Amino acid sequence: MNQDLTVGKPEKVLWKFCLPLFGSIIFQQLYNIADSLVAGKFIGENALAAVGNSYEVTLIFIAFAFGCNMGCSVIVSQLFGAKEYRRLKTAISTACIFAAILCGILMLIGIFGCTPLLQLIHTPEELLASSRLYLDIYIWGLPFVFFYNIATGIFSALGDSKTPFYFLAVSSASNIAVDMLFVKMFNMGISGVAWATFLCQGISCVLAVIAIWIRLKDITVAEESLLFDWELLKRIMVIAIPSILQQSFISVGNILIQSVINGFGASVMAGYSAAVKLNNMVITSLTTIGNGISNFSAQNLGAHRFDRIKDCFYAGIKMVWYLCIPFCFLYMLFGKYLLLLFMEEGASAALMAGRQFLWILAPFYFIVSAKLIADGILRGISAMRQFMISTFIDLILRVILAFILSDWTQSALGIWCAWPIGWSISMICSIFFYKSNVKKLTENKST
Repeated sequence: MNQDLTVGKPEKVLWKFCLPLFGSIIFQQLYNIADSLVAGKFIGENALAAVGNSYEVTLIFIAFAFGCNMGCSVIVSQLFGAKEYRRLKTAISTACIFAAILCGILMLIGIFGCTPLLQLIHTPEELLASSRLYLDIYIWGLPFVFFYNIATGIFSALGDSKTPFYFLAVSSASNIAVDMLFVKMFNMGISGVAWATFLCQGISCVLAVIAIWIRLKDITVAEESLLFDWELLKRIMVIAIPSILQQSFISVGNILIQSVINGFGASVMAGYSAAVKLNNMVITSLTTIGNGISNFSAQNLGAHRFDRIKDCFYAGIKMVWYLCIPFCFLYMLFGKYLLLLFMEEGASAALMAGRQFLWILAPFYFIVSAKLIADGILRGISAMRQFMISTFIDLILRVILAFILSDWTQSALGIWCAWPIGWSISMICSIFFYKSNVKKLTENKST
């Protein structure tokens, strides 16, 4: 069901639109959590460490898929808000062609370049083969990752956040069942974990693409839309490239941080692998709310409803802070029991590393959530230069401080402390940029 985000009380509209997005990303994260949970419980600590190690590399590929998602979603949102339906269809087909070419290039890079990359981040020799096996299977599933992201971006642009939720709910639940089937019953080891994700992502991608095709047929236009448009590709890339760079540099930064973590041994790697899955559930959920804010801002920008963009910031802050409260409470007080889902009670060193990570990061979710709301508005109104500056400040600080503080403390504790510092400083920058850009929009409208 398409939804016009330019009408109705902003807070009510955002809750209705963003909550299914939040639910969708929770199910999306179940893919990764299920992989780590099954690997840690039914294969062993080394398998858990290998999946976590490989995950940092997969984030590079996901960064490109996410950039395509955001580029398509923001431009389609703006065209939908302006009611330019013919160009909207052209923008979608243009984005799909661009994504297909990009995906093919990345698959070639992945096939030939993953082993050197794993060696570059100092993957322990006993984990190298398992990490490579997981990545080999993952890379062949990249078309599913790309086109699923394009499809969900289009749904969000049209104001429909419920349909992706239904797809992910079913496929994520299936992924857990297939993980157990392949690993526990068929004894496929780490390859079973990877194949389960491959199959379930493939099914959700195919269903999402079919649903988009049906939805677009219902949008009638006076003239047949073009298959490809260079001007629209340029507009898409103005959003997509900074988003890709943002996520790619974050992924590269995480890989550099992973290389520091790897120096502390398999137990710390396993503890971090489990804890970062829990952390990523929160951060990715908050980022997805920020993406919803981008769609809201983009539709209202297209409709010249600048007053609603300002209202959306305060409504978004209230929403994410409500969501942060239970996560902070759970991780601070019950982090040990959540981590034990991934490992055995006897893995004391891994357990302690994971608990320290959660204790340090959880209170700062309120800080990073405010940054992500401001970033969502900046992306929605195409203020990508400021968006990139804030993102790079966070990333550069976290990477540099991870190296410095880990060397100073001679422990992984120094690495964990880098996160809150980067989040806090970049949050100040994001909010400053948001306020200055919205002020300009309002002043331009009044003149």
